[in-house]
Amino acid sequence: MEPYLNEIQLEKLNGHLEIILNDFEVFKKDNILSNDKSKENQVFLVSFLSAKQIEGCSEKTIEYYGNTIFKMFESINLKIENITTDDLRKYLAEYKNQSNASKSTIDNVLRVLSSFFSWLEDEGYILKNPVRRIHRIKTKMVVKEVLSDENFEVLRDKCDNIRDLAMVELLASTVRVGELVNLNIDDVLFSEMECVVLGKGDSERIVYFDAKTKIHLQKYLESRNDNNSARFVSLRKPHDRLGIPGVEKRMRKLGHEAKIKKIHPYKFRRMATNTIDKGMPIEQVQRLLGMCRLIQPCNMPW
Repeated sequence: MEPYLNEIQLEKLNGHLEIILNDFEVFKKDNILSNDKSKENQVFLVSFLSAKQIEGCSEKTIEYYGNTIFKMFESINLKIENITTDDLRKYLAEYKNQSNASKSTIDNVLRVLSSFFSWLEDEGYILKNPVRRIHRIKTKMVVKEVLSDENFEVLRDKCDNIRDLAMVELLASTVRVGELVNLNIDDVLFSEMECVVLGKGDSERIVYFDAKTKIHLQKYLESRNDNNSARFVSLRKPHDRLGIPGVEKRMRKLGHEAKIKKIHPYKFRRMATNTIDKGMPIEQVQRLLGMCRLIQPCNMPW
């Protein structure tokens, strides 16, 4: 407007524009996503999730990644290559305020976004990862309770059927609850006192159990009169495969009867950490917990 207005008029115009546009953000038209262009972001997301699946991530993890990133897309209405560090900082702040999320939740969201944008950078889709300058969120370290040997014995005494006793013994052998409910009869090798379980990322690992657990597992199998291939089934007909909610409910009931607070299946896995205090090398404890892969992960089709 310089050719048409003098200096005083330009100054007044600039002042009025600043007042009027104070509550607005102006973007280049090509940067703002239309419905068609939003599909470009979704294509990147699908490719990223495919990469995570190939790496061996579980379905639940992939679903969490997808939902977290998609929410970010809905809030930040920009092409991926135009999303800045400030955009992500504002998004995380708004996410925390609107949902009243904890620090650990926001830190988990930040981890997902960091993984996504790092992948985009590695693949050459963006020049620089905008999450790199956002520092990790400090969270409090909560010391989780461990099921003591004494409480474990009390819990076993409260088992009024052979199935629950066999289940408690196998959980104490560091089997995850998800692995336990997916276990089949043929997966247990009594001669070797071991069982092959399908762990995180659809990877197989071997879990070893002691002679006491072997006896209880055999007695439970002998007591059954159903044709279900599952290792653990419901007590009542039609004796369906036991699910995770069923195991958790049973453990809570046993804990209540034994007057032990907050009993859940994962608490049995923490018993393995006690073996470090008893002299077991940490590498062996890692193998017991499945933190080191003993068998190569299975191939998963997309």
